[in-house]
Amino acid sequence: MTDVIHLLPDSVANQIAAGEVIQRPASVIKELVENAVDAGATTIHVLVVDAGRTSIQVIDDGKGMSETDARLSFERHATSKILKADDLFALRTMGFRGEALASIAAVAQVELLTRRAEDEIGTRVSIAGSKLVLQEPAACPVGSNFKVENLFFNVPARRKFLKSNATELSNILTAFERIVLVYPDIQFSLHHNGAELLNLKRGSLRQRISDVFGRQYSQDLLPVEVHTAMCSITGFVSKPEGARKKGTHDYFFVNGRYMRHPYFHKAVQSAYDRLVPEGMQVPYFLYFDVEPSEIDVNIHPTKTEIKFQNEQAIWQILLAAVRDAVGKFCEVPAIDFDMQGSPDIPVFDPSRRVAPPQPSYNADYNPFKNRMPSVPDEWTTLYEGAAPAVSQSSDAGNLFDLPETSPRDASLQSPLVEKSPSHYQYKGRYLMTAVKSGLMIIDQYRADVRVRYERYMSQFGQHSASTQRLLFPESVQLAPSDAVVLDKLMPDLMGIGFDVSSLGGNSFAVNGMPAGLEGLDAVSLLQQLVADAAQETQLSDLHARLALSLARSAAIPYGQILTNDEMESLINDLFSCSNVNYTPDGKAILCILPQTDIEHLLG
Repeated sequence: MTDVIHLLPDSVANQIAAGEVIQRPASVIKELVENAVDAGATTIHVLVVDAGRTSIQVIDDGKGMSETDARLSFERHATSKILKADDLFALRTMGFRGEALASIAAVAQVELLTRRAEDEIGTRVSIAGSKLVLQEPAACPVGSNFKVENLFFNVPARRKFLKSNATELSNILTAFERIVLVYPDIQFSLHHNGAELLNLKRGSLRQRISDVFGRQYSQDLLPVEVHTAMCSITGFVSKPEGARKKGTHDYFFVNGRYMRHPYFHKAVQSAYDRLVPEGMQVPYFLYFDVEPSEIDVNIHPTKTEIKFQNEQAIWQILLAAVRDAVGKFCEVPAIDFDMQGSPDIPVFDPSRRVAPPQPSYNADYNPFKNRMPSVPDEWTTLYEGAAPAVSQSSDAGNLFDLPETSPRDASLQSPLVEKSPSHYQYKGRYLMTAVKSGLMIIDQYRADVRVRYERYMSQFGQHSASTQRLLFPESVQLAPSDAVVLDKLMPDLMGIGFDVSSLGGNSFAVNGMPAGLEGLDAVSLLQQLVADAAQETQLSDLHARLALSLARSAAIPYGQILTNDEMESLINDLFSCSNVNYTPDGKAILCILPQTDIEHLLG
């Protein structure tokens, strides 16, 4: 019997490793830019073509590599970051495994140009599918220039499952943002298909946040700073009024590395208890400085999951630090030093006697001394033709008779047999009406959500929505990743009545909104639609999510008092929908209390 266990070839092993490390073009950019940061670069340029499918190029001015290092860097587990296992507990660099370049070279065609400052000439290395194609001397500036082409060219299944260019570009921007927010002292630029998306100069952390997410966004930030023997926490949290339901920017960094930590996220949100409505979240940018020996970053290849040794104690420190920052903001009163045009307030003088005010009046005034104007004899002629004559009737009750209800439409007869023409609104939330089988109770908000949802879904296909122009267009500045999503949404938003135009620099102008949404905040509504759309990739799911988000924003809120005619119209519209029982997200809209149950309760 022959042996069945054998060693895999290096090319196959590298492709397996690449499946964990390199998941999409954004993973390539993350690994290459982090290597540039570790190399001491002060300027990093990223050039992307077709959202990374065709080409990714990362240029830095770091220390570069020698001829031997340039070739060895593409081997598995080849790294300059660690030498022994104990070094894993003293990491201060972004990378350490030595798998990134080997994984990239296993699934793409890579060309490297690099030179050190002490070398007169650099090195060119070309590798495709883990096989060395070329290595030769080449003239190049100090630093490294990686060019990755035809990603997943030898793994067609992986390339097939890449998303659309807009989705992949959004992922690239998200990964790019997580790096540039850690290093405000490094200049970054990002180009896509020759167009500049980001150009970030060196500056402070607040300035970097402003450059990435907009100046208005940074104005709502509160500084956080606490230093303890266990850890140091710095950064910014948002004011309570900056809370949003979706699309918040939540960033945790530990020792310069981005991480996801639901436990710490709960600590931040707990600091805003009773300050923001339920379901709202606040953005934050928080940076932890912890001894490397007290954390473990070697949990997952993406290095975004980090284990803390003193997790509960740091949770308490984080909660106290955020509460302190928010408390200072809430307690310090706003002082207005602009006194121009304000009335002078006299200084109180205790020795000065204050006299009470003395009222004055005319004692000889008598309103009955003047004669009232006489009424002309022909006063009835003044009102001729002003109103139709009212027929006299001995039966005064006829004046208050209600008009007879018109026959119901045939399509509404079956579900609403013998529906009462009068309805009752209970606590501004439920509509109650009598039907043949008993008492029907309808949730007015959910009913309107269902009606509007089906209306918007039909408008997506017909592009028949009308637009209400805004008197003064409103501008909104989005994060680069959100701006890519909005560009993708433009045709769909125009189909339901939005009029949005690009102003450049990730800024947009809202010139019009769908008719019927008067009174809603155009900027908040647009941000919410973008946040919802970022979670869907398929067009049908995207339309459904947009329609549901828009319906929720425009639906009749709880507490709004409705007239009987408005309740009648809402009920009729509901029963003309395809599904009258449930909202698009599966919540019950109505219920019927049977007549027998009512009689049993009162029996």
